[in-house]
Amino acid sequence: MKTILILEDVRQSREWLSDIVKRIYPAASLVKEASLRGAEHALRRHSFDLALIDLKLPDGDGLGIIRKLCQVQPDCRCVVTTIMATDSAIVAALAAGAEGYLLKSDSDVMIEHHLRLMVEGLPPLSPQIARRIMMHFQLTGPNFDGTIKLTKRETEVLTMIARGLKVSEVAQSLGLADSTVVTHIKSIYRKLEITNRAEAALHATRLGLLSGDQIPK
Repeated sequence: MKTILILEDVRQSREWLSDIVKRIYPAASLVKEASLRGAEHALRRHSFDLALIDLKLPDGDGLGIIRKLCQVQPDCRCVVTTIMATDSAIVAALAAGAEGYLLKSDSDVMIEHHLRLMVEGLPPLSPQIARRIMMHFQLTGPNFDGTIKLTKRETEVLTMIARGLKVSEVAQSLGLADSTVVTHIKSIYRKLEITNRAEAALHATRLGLLSGDQIPK
């Protein structure tokens, strides 16, 4: 991680998250903003690898920034850091493109642990959020259809993005253009009826793509 955005309006929480991130990525450059307006300016000045985004800010919610990052900086990994744990907030954040959802009520040790797991391709989810997501899909999600057919190339791409690789890294590994990888991802999402990497990781696990010796060391 080279450049990381922390979007948090409460100074104490902003510095707390900054300290956690510095322990994980000591060489990274941190850009700290307290408002949507500040974050929007930062997006024009920097290319981010990771963004920690609060949902409730003085001038609006953070969902718009997540959507904007997914559009203009698709390799940036967006993680929500908030006190909100309602189903509606979780679903809205994941639908917007968030790859993780952490509660500020968690300990700094737990947040650091989950952010470190991103290196292994695991979406950072607070335990309470993971349980709510599972319950939500059990009650409202479609039944998993194991008959959906992905092409060989789509399967390779799904495996890599589920492990946490960036679009550019997948492209380099497979000898493809970035735009070709993006096209494959769109096709995968359409076939599996998903919208983000967290769901992609879940489907990859269900398809057995991340099991056994296929899990990265």
